[in-house]
Amino acid sequence: MKTMSAREAKNGFGLMIDTARASPVLIEKHGRGVVVVLAVEEYERLKAKEAGTPAQ
Repeated sequence: MKTMSAREAKNGFGLMIDTARASPVLIEKHGRGVVVVLAVEEYERLKAKEAGTPAQ
């Protein structure tokens, strides 16, 4: 998983989006992970798995 600081994510928003489409990106603030950005397809797959239904 790629890691970026909040500042890097802000200043390179397009790069963060492109990176997250391939693999989740951990965003850190003050050296601590605060959020993970992931592709919508991965989010939908995880939600379907959680609900026990096959992904579309």
